[in-house]
Amino acid sequence: MSEDVKGPASYFPAIEKKYGEPIEHWMRQLESVVTAKHMEQVAFLKNDFGFGHGHANAVVAVFRKERGL
Repeated sequence: MSEDVKGPASYFPAIEKKYGEPIEHWMRQLESVVTAKHMEQVAFLKNDFGFGHGHANAVVAVFRKERGL
């Protein structure tokens, strides 16, 4: 039996649908600003790719957690 996805990753299906790319694509984009602070990475997704704040924050939160940042 599969568990329900909770937390920031629960936004991923909507993000993929709205922005037309898999989450892995957005994680790769964040590699170019890996040394930036959390909110700087959020701003990067918002300014460069038109993300809404909540979607950008969710992707960045998972990106940073997966990398121990």
